Amino acid sequence: MTTQITKTEKEAGDLTRRDFLGLLGKGAACAGALASAGTALASSGGAANPLGGVGPAFQQEPDQYAEAVKNPPKIPDYNWTQHKWAFGVDAERCIGCLRCIEACKMENSVQMDRNHTRTWVERYAYLEGSDHAIVDSMHDIKNVIPGSKETRFKFDNRYKDNQYNDGKEVKKVGKVFFVAKLCNQCTKPSCVQVCPTGATYKAVDGPVLIDTKYCIGCQYCVQACPYGARSLNQVRGTAEKCNWCYHRITKGLQPACVEVCPTGTRIFGDRMDPESPVNQFIRNNRVNVLQPAMGNYPNVFYKGIDKEVF
Repeated sequence: MTTQITKTEKEAGDLTRRDFLGLLGKGAACAGALASAGTALASSGGAANPLGGVGPAFQQEPDQYAEAVKNPPKIPDYNWTQHKWAFGVDAERCIGCLRCIEACKMENSVQMDRNHTRTWVERYAYLEGSDHAIVDSMHDIKNVIPGSKETRFKFDNRYKDNQYNDGKEVKKVGKVFFVAKLCNQCTKPSCVQVCPTGATYKAVDGPVLIDTKYCIGCQYCVQACPYGARSLNQVRGTAEKCNWCYHRITKGLQPACVEVCPTGTRIFGDRMDPESPVNQFIRNNRVNVLQPAMGNYPNVFYKGIDKEVF
């Protein structure tokens, strides 16, 4: 194996490390994944970050990353062995205002359209006489309409007056509720297991991070995630996802989505602190995690969801 790699490296000539890893990734990929990875690498140019150093663990615009390299954040006395972060979502409080999505986009430089999100909200509607919910995703253009500003979005009002017109008849609506979703920062993350370059890794304090310098855009992690929490940044050719605003929480701040939520739907805290908001939330409520049978052991805990959600 060592001889084969050495020979391939020699044939690769002056390829960058990322180009070489991409070459290996392509050789191992199936036809579908190979086509996607090729497109991603072509869009990104296949080059390492021109600024040097380890790439950002969260998406930034080039000028923002340059500023971060020039003036790195001061994080005094932060010891990641002394923290174990977790997240709570109270679906009984969520009103589907989508302010969390907007805050995430602004904080993490996510593209300002409904198709690119790190966290998202789904609407579940039960019609009278039905045991199954109609699930409306904000990623579907028919479900979300532009808000008062270009950067604001809102769900349409199709269930107004507890009625729903499916084009054939008007039906009564039994109940409607919203569920916020995001990366679960699993204790046993599938994405880390399948990453061929080690770009995706589990931090000691809980969050799963992406080192974009080593990501080759193969999308194995995107396919492995059972929660649909990962996507490919077509511009950069690398994977991206929610990381609970790691650059904020290591400085004692809340994730952007938690900070702007007007109803207290999102709860964040340290599991090592018995009186942290998230520990109180878990202790005082009946909570569930999504898809527990998958064995990933998610660290996002939900209150007020039913079987249609998890």
